[in-house]
Amino acid sequence: MTPQAIFDRMIQDGDVVLDRLDRHAEDRPDKLFVHHGDSDTGLSYAAFRDRADAMAAGLAALGVAPGDHVAVHSRDALTTAVAMFAIWRAGGVFAPVNYNLTGDFLTYQLADTAPKVLIADAAGVAAIAAQRAGMPDFVLVGPGGDVEAPEGDTVPRVALGPFSPAALIYTSGTTGPAKGVKLGHRWINQYCFNPRVLNTAEDVMHCDLPLYHVGGAFSLLARAAWLGASCGLWDRFSATTYWDRIASLGASVTTLLDVMVPHVMSQPERPDDSANTLNKIHIQPYTPRHHAFAERFGIDFMTVGFGQTESGSSFSAIIDEFPDRQATPAALWKGLSKDDYRATARALGRPLFDGATDLPKGLMGAPSPLFEVAVLDDEDSPVAEGQPGQFCLRPRFPGLILQEYINKPEATAKVLRNCWFHTGDAIRRIDAESDLHAFVDRMGGFFRVRGENVSSFEVESAMLRLPEVRAAAAIPVPARAGEEDDIAVFLELEAGRTLDEAAVRAHAQAAMPRYMQPQYIRFVAALPVTPTSKIEKYKLRAALMAELGEREERA
Repeated sequence: MTPQAIFDRMIQDGDVVLDRLDRHAEDRPDKLFVHHGDSDTGLSYAAFRDRADAMAAGLAALGVAPGDHVAVHSRDALTTAVAMFAIWRAGGVFAPVNYNLTGDFLTYQLADTAPKVLIADAAGVAAIAAQRAGMPDFVLVGPGGDVEAPEGDTVPRVALGPFSPAALIYTSGTTGPAKGVKLGHRWINQYCFNPRVLNTAEDVMHCDLPLYHVGGAFSLLARAAWLGASCGLWDRFSATTYWDRIASLGASVTTLLDVMVPHVMSQPERPDDSANTLNKIHIQPYTPRHHAFAERFGIDFMTVGFGQTESGSSFSAIIDEFPDRQATPAALWKGLSKDDYRATARALGRPLFDGATDLPKGLMGAPSPLFEVAVLDDEDSPVAEGQPGQFCLRPRFPGLILQEYINKPEATAKVLRNCWFHTGDAIRRIDAESDLHAFVDRMGGFFRVRGENVSSFEVESAMLRLPEVRAAAAIPVPARAGEEDDIAVFLELEAGRTLDEAAVRAHAQAAMPRYMQPQYIRFVAALPVTPTSKIEKYKLRAALMAELGEREERA
């Protein structure tokens, strides 16, 4: 299909997911839309719409007008889900807050967001009360998130279009101050389009990602609303109850972050591990353990790609784990048949891979036809074929990427310089004929060691080849001599397994060039991670610097 044909397909039902919710509430009012597992609460499309409309009327009564920011500080996924659609009904901008933020981090985000209203649970109210003096004025609603309109108030009906601001999502900020990324309604359409064209209303989404994260709020929840599918919501990921949760709603679709995979795999094996409804998983980022996971749990399709808050979904590929058979029991299958799934993927130009074969490290797949992509050097010139450089893109149609970093015009201009959006990630093209690309690292994830550029991703991948290692993090530390770096690795082991430093060094000497071998090896009970399961490497670096007596980092 041509880029124009794919774009036309993307917008054929409009650009606003709230409109799709309304359509399904009329056409299939009694169908389950969301089931909140933590409270065992299920809401049909009509019931969910009515609850969101009541909250929207309350927000309007509090003075929320089109374009106003409304923050949500709640661990309760159902409260956040209802609030998101209610905010859109009132014409506002959904501005979720990472509910783990406290102190100055929380003050910074709320000062930056400047919400008209903030909806919070009890923990959020307490966190805000502790810092209220340093925050801007806003109406605080909570605990519990109930927003009640005076009797007789009507539900607002604000006209929304593709470029109306929809969400304000903050980047993780683990390497610097968080930036608020303003996104339009077409961005949400674009972000969930790649996965939803391979799903149907029969599919059931499983969402245990936080809804202040685009993967949870838009790729899963908004995708379900777009399709007229059902979605199971959970307040947090749980490896021990993972398959019980999948069974509770018969989920067929989910997203697994790479650090989740070993936690699910480490659970005791059962003879019926493969007898489940889950048949389609998006893994982010690509993990070489995908096929082992698929074999044990009977997963037919894994998708990989590149997703980002600013630029949405710009790469994709499909791993057909069992091309010669169907691993999911026929009685438990939901969604497109395997043949129809493959045919749809091919029609859209999605590359398919055999899951049993060796796949390139960092596989992202092929670019979306909605974007022009390039791999560029520091001067925005193309790098030599096959060499790593910064991944940059241009949307072929309007409204597909961020609108701005709020309150940061210089950062917005910098990321959009020379008519390219600069992702801040290093990739390389691995096959010119099929236009396949692979992720290399964050641009800041390159180490300079003994005159060589070393990727933390490569070091971590080598460490993960040790069967005892569950998760790994590589960080740069100032070299003992000169201006370059030494490498430190932190290793989290599989439950019940042991490993010593000598064995790790022997593995490194056998598997890695000398310049890539770590100078420091540390074992940890658990790597520190954000609620979206990103490893907080700055904490590891600070701990090692303190241990080594290096109190000041090199500029």
